[in-house]
Amino acid sequence: MTRIHMAGAGGLLLDAADGPFSDTTQRRIWAASRTLDTYPDVLQTIPGVNNLLVTFDAIQTDPSVMEELLRTIWTQASAEEVPSREIVVPVVYGGTFGEDLALVARFANLTEEETIDAHMAGRYSVAAIGAMAGFVYLTGLDPRLAIPRRDSPRLRVEEGAVVIGGGHAGMMPCTSPSGWHILGRTDLCLFDAFRPEPGLLRLGDTVRFVRAS
Repeated sequence: MTRIHMAGAGGLLLDAADGPFSDTTQRRIWAASRTLDTYPDVLQTIPGVNNLLVTFDAIQTDPSVMEELLRTIWTQASAEEVPSREIVVPVVYGGTFGEDLALVARFANLTEEETIDAHMAGRYSVAAIGAMAGFVYLTGLDPRLAIPRRDSPRLRVEEGAVVIGGGHAGMMPCTSPSGWHILGRTDLCLFDAFRPEPGLLRLGDTVRFVRAS
């Protein structure tokens, strides 16, 4: 069941999650976001994982009117396909570049090589972009690798770290604190503010992890 909550004075959060992650629901989230972005009263839309944050000027716009608009757009939204590219990500697994590989292998009851194979076998899709500029939430992780995030986040995880947490995979676009588990590292530049398109990945892109040569 879809739920809409206030998120501060000028924000509404549409929560469409109903059990496990749904690709169909996520494509509806993207479609609703694109439509809402055409309305002048909407300041910004931020697609999350099966949810959507909508911000607006609460002085100029009645929240109840915005909520009704959000409900209407969501009801009408269809799970449209979006243009997708495949991005190949070369990874150096384990060792000093992937200090949590052994931990994840024990959690999954696999060898380290089997864990790497399971990670590379996934067909990943960019479901959402957020938390930090260029950070992507990737769906498609092998359920055996769905290890909960760390109880105590590391204060410093290096740029390029290839990480997993809960049911998602990701990559660190910059050096930052993180509670995700580190399997390896890539040399790809995931975010560059000086590029015409700063983020390497777009919503709907697919990602394939391979061993770095």
